[in-house]
Amino acid sequence: MSERAYPSEEVVNMNPGQGAALNSKLEQMQVRDSLRMYNAVVEICFRECAEDMMTKSVTPAEEKCLGMCVEKFMNITGRAGQRFGEFFQQLEKDATAAAAAEQN
Repeated sequence: MSERAYPSEEVVNMNPGQGAALNSKLEQMQVRDSLRMYNAVVEICFRECAEDMMTKSVTPAEEKCLGMCVEKFMNITGRAGQRFGEFFQQLEKDATAAAAAEQN
């Protein structure tokens, strides 16, 4: 099986209509993933931090826990995004180097 360079030739050479359809699909995927992430944060932090369901208000301890939970999740998510960015930059660099080597 041959390795494919990123981005593939099919993506680079697609017509504007195909590009618009791809962008639309990517936007839908991003919205879906954002909603999943939001729901995961709510579920995890609620389970970890909600202590008493007998009152309407959030206690100071619950509020502090929720703040720390959300902050931790955002930090982890940001770090993972940074690492993926670094990974894809390296893929592009490797693909460029491989393409240059093939031309020589």
